[in-house]
Amino acid sequence: MSQHEPFMQRALHIAQGGVGLTRPNPPVGAVLVKNGRVIAEGFHKKAGLDHAERACLKSISGSLKSATLYVTLEPCSTHGRTPPCTDLILERGVGQVVVGCKDPNPVHAGRGIRILRNAGVAVLLGVCRKESQALIAPFAKRMLTGRPYVTLKLGITMDGRIADATGQSKWITGPQSRAKVQALRRSADAIWVGAGTVRADDPSLLPRPALGRKPWRVITGTTIPEQAKIFTDEAADRTLVMNGPLETILSELGSRGVMHVLCEGGGELAGSLIRANLVDELALFVAPSLLGGDGIPMVGKQGWPLSMMPKLSFQSVEQCGNDLYIRALPVDGPSCG
Repeated sequence: MSQHEPFMQRALHIAQGGVGLTRPNPPVGAVLVKNGRVIAEGFHKKAGLDHAERACLKSISGSLKSATLYVTLEPCSTHGRTPPCTDLILERGVGQVVVGCKDPNPVHAGRGIRILRNAGVAVLLGVCRKESQALIAPFAKRMLTGRPYVTLKLGITMDGRIADATGQSKWITGPQSRAKVQALRRSADAIWVGAGTVRADDPSLLPRPALGRKPWRVITGTTIPEQAKIFTDEAADRTLVMNGPLETILSELGSRGVMHVLCEGGGELAGSLIRANLVDELALFVAPSLLGGDGIPMVGKQGWPLSMMPKLSFQSVEQCGNDLYIRALPVDGPSCG
């Protein structure tokens, strides 16, 4: 591990405070270090508020010529709702800037780094690059394609069922898995389910506790009960019923500033997204139980020939109470992150 990695890991950690709150901006963290000691830190809390660099630097005074600023994403170099962070870094006289990854916007990528270097600031790029890119994967996906990053979440039995033959699914997974799902909801800008899930479960789809997050709720399908929670609770104005081609739905969500969609099924919607190559990541909660052949399958009834079956790459497997939490990426998936 290099001398820079612990400080960048700290910046990545504090950036998590903005995940699910910054749309359409990415979450970013910054840490200022002098004489081997952290003297200030900050993160981007919400679009329109201070970027991470400004939140960090405004809390400290004095000469920063011997200081190093660690920032998870290349500092911005253009005027938006806030002034360019490159201007502030130069104004404060920061001697060195360590950057996790470049801005994925092709128009801006590398520009902030060039401005700093041309002004005599030492810039080191690529410390904890993989983790920094993962942090902004939803932002990068929307920036490069106009569509949000799609995480498909499913709670399943060991034989791949999401409900029994009558449609009952409460509860296949345990309380620890359900708590983890709430954290996933807090990381997303929209929660997406099919109308069948609303009819069967009448879910709120809201993160509990919300901790300031206000995701959209997206429903695909018809025959949705008027008395459903999504139409009658405190967040009814954030419910969208959207039908049509899945790519069109995602593009429309992208135009609303949505960067990250958490799809919670059901099986037909899950299968349709996979067949359309629109899933960036799968989050599977696998319970140590079985439902058998007449249970509802996790990806609908339409399958694939063996030679064409979608293949996944496991990213992590962890115990979650009595369940397993598996993160997997489609081998030929669409992610730009």
